Amino acid sequence: MANPEADELSSRSGSPSLEGQAEDRSLLHQRLAIRELMDTEVSYLHMLHLCASDIRSRLQQLLPGDLNVLFSNMDEIVQVNSRFLHGLQETASKEEEQVHLIGNLFLEFQEEFERVYKVYCASYDQALLLLKTYREDPELHQEIQSIIEAVVPQAGASGLSFFLVTPLQRITKYPLLLQKILENTHPDASAYSALQRAASALQDVNANINEYKMRKEVASRYTKAEQLSLRERLARINTHTLSKKTTRLSQLLKQEAGLVPKTEDKEFDELEERFQWVSLCVTELKSNMAAYMDNLEAFLRFRPHECNLDIPGGSIEQYCSLARDLQCQAFLEFKQRLQALVWQPLCSLARALAGPQNLIKKRLDKLLDFERVEEKLLEVGSVTYEEEATRHTYQALNALLVAELPQFNQLVMQWLGQILCTFVALQQDLAEQVLQRAGSSMAQLPHHHLSEPAFRKLVEDMLGQSSTQLQAFQEDFEKVLPPPMAQPLVPGSERQVQALMNRYGLGKLYQVTSNVSGAGTLDLTLPRGQIVALLQNKDTKGNTSRWLVDTGGHRGYVPAGTLQQYHAVPSKTELRGQAGQHEDSKHPAPEPTAAPVPCAPAVAQVVAVYPFVARSSHEVSLRAGQPVTVLEAQDKKGNPEWSLVEVDGQRGYVPSGFLATAPSPAPWGWSLPCVKLASSLPLSPGRLSSGISRLLWRQRCVIPPMGSGSLAPEYQLVSAELLRPPPLATRRI
Repeated sequence: MANPEADELSSRSGSPSLEGQAEDRSLLHQRLAIRELMDTEVSYLHMLHLCASDIRSRLQQLLPGDLNVLFSNMDEIVQVNSRFLHGLQETASKEEEQVHLIGNLFLEFQEEFERVYKVYCASYDQALLLLKTYREDPELHQEIQSIIEAVVPQAGASGLSFFLVTPLQRITKYPLLLQKILENTHPDASAYSALQRAASALQDVNANINEYKMRKEVASRYTKAEQLSLRERLARINTHTLSKKTTRLSQLLKQEAGLVPKTEDKEFDELEERFQWVSLCVTELKSNMAAYMDNLEAFLRFRPHECNLDIPGGSIEQYCSLARDLQCQAFLEFKQRLQALVWQPLCSLARALAGPQNLIKKRLDKLLDFERVEEKLLEVGSVTYEEEATRHTYQALNALLVAELPQFNQLVMQWLGQILCTFVALQQDLAEQVLQRAGSSMAQLPHHHLSEPAFRKLVEDMLGQSSTQLQAFQEDFEKVLPPPMAQPLVPGSERQVQALMNRYGLGKLYQVTSNVSGAGTLDLTLPRGQIVALLQNKDTKGNTSRWLVDTGGHRGYVPAGTLQQYHAVPSKTELRGQAGQHEDSKHPAPEPTAAPVPCAPAVAQVVAVYPFVARSSHEVSLRAGQPVTVLEAQDKKGNPEWSLVEVDGQRGYVPSGFLATAPSPAPWGWSLPCVKLASSLPLSPGRLSSGISRLLWRQRCVIPPMGSGSLAPEYQLVSAELLRPPPLATRRI
């Protein structure tokens, strides 16, 4: 069949020269290439319309998610190519400038072609996998095939895949069509440069689409969060995995030690920081919303209208009716809407964060591999095929994150804003419903006649008055302290408690209120009732919730909340002694004495029993009977034979055996009970004979006040024996 355009061009070209014939032949081929471009574009757009509208509308038996995967953004491709075809058809009216206009038209649509086709091409593999699953179901596959044949009979056995591959074929054919037009355009023509730039631009579009598709494939491998058991994780460990992880750890340690430089990417670091902040916002909002829904659930479980208030009157019945109405309708509807419009979208948003988080973690691993390969490339000058693939994997992953993290962060913030706005709107709707339903009951309130400012002022005054009363009650309550509660001591710990008391004093002792199980290396494990001495009320980091204590054998940290001040509890022997004294005071023996003299309570006091002369600047001299203040009952090395005391403003060490605890001197004329010298003075075994001990006990000796005279002759032997100083111990400083 003859081509009319070719005949017309041949009739025009009557030049017998070979050069003229070549120009006419090139012009003819150029016209044919332009016609092919326009005709195939019309056919392609018609195929897209069939696929996006007719076929998709008849596949309603498929899930909406499957339809989105199959047809992706085909509607956007239809819109872009419709405008592109309209521009092509407009160039036909300007025959002399048509080639130049076509080149400029492709340059104008370069960005739009890349934007819509890269999305479709990236999801094409998922669409093929979905079609493969449909073929495994013969009934469903036959139903889809019958729909395709009804719409497009020439589709054949290929079915739906015949339509889905069309956009990929079209975007890759554009550079070939432009190259064909360019080959038949003279280099000196004005349209040559425009066509050349257009052909190069469409090649770049295809290259960028392939790069984007590869990035998506890399991302799809690492965004999947696999729930593996410990056995499955161990089964995946092999020599290759251990080698990779060891190499990465070595690279990381070198960077931390400063042996090798660390790759810095400020752009990615800023995006990652923004993403982490957005993730924290989503996590906090989800946690707060979960607490809010728990409180709402607890509120709905409380049903006061179902209780028998046993109060006569119509107002109670009206209140119960209102509460029942709100409980069963308004609040229940609010809860359902809150779950559907706020909670479920928030959970979906939280799940959407898992993919980017996995990619960011994987990027760090790939970055360490990339840096190692770069070092080898600088040293050796070449890398293996696997190492080159490692470089490309990191570059693809990093480029994908840098390109899509800003959009993702922006979408998450928009999503969060919509969720918060929805939550506020639900609260407003609930308030309006409650006020509307309670309108008839509000007239019975005692202050319904007040204006809103006056009612607010009334509430503030009442709250202030209640706050003042509570504060006064708190102050009165704090004045009356509860009696100290002491836990029972651990059996057999009396000596340990006494040693801690002698070393640190009663004010430093604390008792463990509950069993403590130490988790760290410096944490102690203590039973309930254990007595410890406080060394420091904070740890090395300044944390006041962990205290450093001494158990008498070990030192370590315990939680401060498990300690309370120790209050010494008198033993049963002391309690029986006090009870016996109390009974004796209730039944005094009759004595022919005058009016009873009031007795003063005895106050414990430490005095020097023997004189001591200081031998160095670290010691202090004593006089017999001189009162002293004991600062520490041991020296710096814990030797209890020496005590640090203060005498007349001077501090120093003295022998502990030269000191004794005795009652304070009483006022003149008061009689003191017999002093137990055997328990207060350091007497060696056999120091007192049994006869002298019995003599002291029979005579009930009363030590006369100072200056009242000497002892009776029968007691001088005892006095000389008791007041002999013990041998002096050697103190090591």
